[in-house]
Amino acid sequence: MKTYYCKNQKGFTLLEILLVIALIAILAGIVIVAINPVKQLAEGRNTQRRADINTILNAVYQYSINNAGNIPGVDAVTGTSQVVGTSATGCDTATTITCAGATTVVACLDLTAALTPDYIVAVPKDPSTGTATKSFYYINKDANNRITVGSCSAENSATISVTR
Repeated sequence: MKTYYCKNQKGFTLLEILLVIALIAILAGIVIVAINPVKQLAEGRNTQRRADINTILNAVYQYSINNAGNIPGVDAVTGTSQVVGTSATGCDTATTITCAGATTVVACLDLTAALTPDYIVAVPKDPSTGTATKSFYYINKDANNRITVGSCSAENSATISVTR
């Protein structure tokens, strides 16, 4: 009869390794759900939109100060807005832009000549959908000469606009 002696073997069993892997997978899943990268990216774009509308609004007011209170090309019809951009068509809500600013003017408002390069380097455009022709930012002057600038494409049900 042979006698076998077990040496002190060091290591993990297959079951222990599988349990650790399963635990790590569960914890990783919980962390990914808690972080929610899609929401975080959308909030980052919304932050950029807030900065952009403040940039546009500040540039318009700087232009106004230097030009005897005139505001560059902004219509005076209360309740209507214009999308900022260089396009001559397709900037109203009825065609291609869904905008909280009730854009009813077909042509975009081109602020490039009035504001660049003296007040801003370039007219900002929305980080996800904007182009030079349609920035997806709107602007309006009300009957009291207050300017509202806002975003047409805010994410996560946010409303992004500033009135001064």
